[in-house]
Amino acid sequence: MTETEPRPSEAREPRKPRKPRAARRSAVEAASGVPAASPVRPSGLPLGPPVPAPAYAQGGLSDVLPAVAASLGVPAAGPQWVLPPARSAVVVLVDGLGYDLLRRRGGHAPWLRSLFGDGRRIVSGFPSTTPVSMGSFGTGLVPGSHGMLGFEVLVPGEDRLLNELSWEDGPIPERWQPRATWFERAAAAGIDVMRTGPGFFDGSGLTRAALRGGRFVAAKGLDARVEETLLHARSPLPSLTYLYWGDLDKVGHVHGCESWQWGDELETIDRALARLADGLPSDCSLTITADHGMVDVPMADRIDVAFDTELAAGVRHTGGEPRAPQLYCEPGAVRDVLETWQARVGEFAWVLSRDEAVAQGLFGAVHDEHLARIGDVVVPMRDAHAVVDSRHHRPELLALIGLHGSLTDDEVPVPMFHVPARAS
Repeated sequence: MTETEPRPSEAREPRKPRKPRAARRSAVEAASGVPAASPVRPSGLPLGPPVPAPAYAQGGLSDVLPAVAASLGVPAAGPQWVLPPARSAVVVLVDGLGYDLLRRRGGHAPWLRSLFGDGRRIVSGFPSTTPVSMGSFGTGLVPGSHGMLGFEVLVPGEDRLLNELSWEDGPIPERWQPRATWFERAAAAGIDVMRTGPGFFDGSGLTRAALRGGRFVAAKGLDARVEETLLHARSPLPSLTYLYWGDLDKVGHVHGCESWQWGDELETIDRALARLADGLPSDCSLTITADHGMVDVPMADRIDVAFDTELAAGVRHTGGEPRAPQLYCEPGAVRDVLETWQARVGEFAWVLSRDEAVAQGLFGAVHDEHLARIGDVVVPMRDAHAVVDSRHHRPELLALIGLHGSLTDDEVPVPMFHVPARAS
C-alpha cells in the first residue's frame, strides 16, 4: 500500500448509509428487474438482487498464460483461446487497469485504444484484488482452486488473518499454494522465462506462491523494465517475458481513478507500451492484461466497524477488503451476523453466507481444503460504498480513495489485448 496521510478517526454514532447510486450498480443487476418482494433463500432471509458471479467459463485472467504458453509450444490442455504461434512472447500486467475504466478514460491512451477492436473483455475474478488475481494469472486456475481468496484471509487453525499481499508472518508460500505455475511449466518445457518488476518482489511470499518460475530481473522504473524486456525478447532462445507495472493502481488508490493524476499515469504507460511493441522482434508476440479495476469511494460512504457495535457483534475477524469484507464469526454467531448485516448493509451490498457465496460461483470451483479460508459471511458491495475496521486496518488503507475487490463492472472486467508475432 502507498504511504499517505492517515485520516483522523473519531468516535461517532453509527451512521445510516446513504442511498446507493444506481449509476454504480452492475449492468447485470440493472437489467435484472428484481421485484420488490424477493423470494426467500435457504437461510430464511430474503434474497437481494441477483449476484453477478464472474463468468469464469467464458474466459478470464486464469486463461491468459495457458493460451500464451500454448502459442510457444508448451503443452496446455485445451486453452480457452488459440493464439497464433510465436517463437517468443511478452506478457505485461498493468495493476489496476480495469477494462471499463480504460474505455471511459481511453483519451489518455491512444495506443491501447487502438487495440480495442481485437481485444477481449475478460473477468479477473472474485475478490477482484491483486493477490487473488495473481494466483489466477500465475496458476491458470480460478480462485477456489488455487486457494488465494482475498486481501486478508483466515489461516485455518491459527485464529489469525494472513495478508496475502504483504505475506507478513505468513505460511510457507509453496505450501499455501502448491499448484504449478505457468512460468514453471514453460521453463520445464525449455522456454527461457524471465520476470521483471520491483526488486522487493524477488522471493516475496506472493511471488513465490503465485508467480514462481524462471528468473527474476529487478528494474525500478517502467522504462528500465521495458529495456530489460526488449533485451530478453531479442535473445535467440525461445522466451517468455513477464513485465509488471503497479503505479497506476497506486495512483488510483491515493488520488482516485477518476483523477487527473490517474490519467497522466495512463498516458505514461501508453507511451511505454507503444515503444515496447515497436521494439519487439517480428517473431515475438505481446499480450497485455490487468488484475482488476477500481471504484472511487467517498469517505462519507464508508462504515467503520470499530465504531459500530451492532455490526461488530459476533465478528471475530474482519477480513477480505473494504469493498468485499469477509467476516469470520464467533462460534454460533453466523446466523445473527448474517441477519444483522443483511438488515444494515443489504441496501447496497450482497450479504451471503459462505455456502451461498460458494454455491453462487463467486470463487469458481472451490476445493474442500480451501473452504475454511473463506469468511463465514461474504459482503461484496453493489454500490460505491466500503466497510473498514480501524481497529485492524492500517491508517494508510483507511485514507485510500480508489478501492476494489467487489463484483461490479468497474472492478471485475479487465482487458486482454494480444498483438501477434508478425513472423513465426
